[in-house]
Amino acid sequence: MARIPERRSLRRRLRPYFTVFDWPLGLVLFVLMMTSVITMTSAGAEFPDRVEHQIRNFMLAFGIMWIAANVPPQTLMRLAVPIYTVGVTLLIAVALFGIIKKGARRWLYVGVDIQPSEILKIATPMMLAWYFQQRANAATWKNYAIAAVILLVPFALIAKQPDLGTALMVGSSGFYVIFLAGLPWKALIALGLSAAAAMPIAWSMLHDYQRDRVMTLIDPTSDPLGKGFHIIQSEIAIGSGGVFGKGYGQGTQGALEFVPEQTTDFVFAVYSEEFGLVGNLFLLFVYLLLIGRGLMIAANAPNTFSRLLAGAITMMFFTYAFVNMGMVIGILPVVGVPLPFMSYGGTAFITLGLGAGILMSIQRHRKLVQT
Repeated sequence: MARIPERRSLRRRLRPYFTVFDWPLGLVLFVLMMTSVITMTSAGAEFPDRVEHQIRNFMLAFGIMWIAANVPPQTLMRLAVPIYTVGVTLLIAVALFGIIKKGARRWLYVGVDIQPSEILKIATPMMLAWYFQQRANAATWKNYAIAAVILLVPFALIAKQPDLGTALMVGSSGFYVIFLAGLPWKALIALGLSAAAAMPIAWSMLHDYQRDRVMTLIDPTSDPLGKGFHIIQSEIAIGSGGVFGKGYGQGTQGALEFVPEQTTDFVFAVYSEEFGLVGNLFLLFVYLLLIGRGLMIAANAPNTFSRLLAGAITMMFFTYAFVNMGMVIGILPVVGVPLPFMSYGGTAFITLGLGAGILMSIQRHRKLVQT
């Protein structure tokens, strides 16, 4: 009988570590992950080990999410500057003596190959959120200019690798912080006009394969068996799904491997072929719940740092989904952005799991007094 109080005491001590999860957010992520496994089982028929590896990726993301959910926002605030500094330093190291694979210098060998640019997807919005936290009551044009420099440094280093897809993700996540910090609409209009005026210069700075992707987007039939093959086959798969889809495991474009990268960047095409418009509406609804929950967490955040960081992470999820679906249906260039919590891949799940864990941490500590 004496063991019962001991068990209860142990349960009370362990309970805080297992009640950190925000269950509405966790339920949405669970639905996305199960949908991923179902789709992966069909899409990865030629790669049976990928389903097992994807489940391993889910477990890795779960572990990272649990760790991040146990880290208070105040600790994240103190870590923002060191993590950003380390990330930028690693990017500089990549530029100087990084490993070249497939014509891109994106990796650094430190016993194992790492891709430092992934760190900046979270480190950049953390740094900018910390910066505006220190200036919460004195947002000036000078502060916005300094914030722009903080953002442009990693963006330029990543774009130079070249890795335009990751650079755009880092740039967008950082821009969301600046926007949510109160960037005036006049500045947004000025930035938009400046970007339009700089298009010719930006076009001349793109690599040949990046220009090809833009031209292929405009007219994929100009090279149907080459550069336009991805988009054409993806559109055929989505269109052939119709309203209700062909049924689970009945897709032909995916099963016969006409859809390239069917478990990674183009998993949405395989899903659309099998589950059709109804399935797509369901998936969009789930992503809407994910974004809505994240914005609710941001709105209830206790201070500027938490609010800006939660908002940026939530909009990062939105950008991932929008860009991936956009390139799969042919309205955006193919830039290699995965569908969040759906596409196969370990590196992306680390970033996504970390982001979800930070949201849960902010929600858990929402009642703390701002300091």
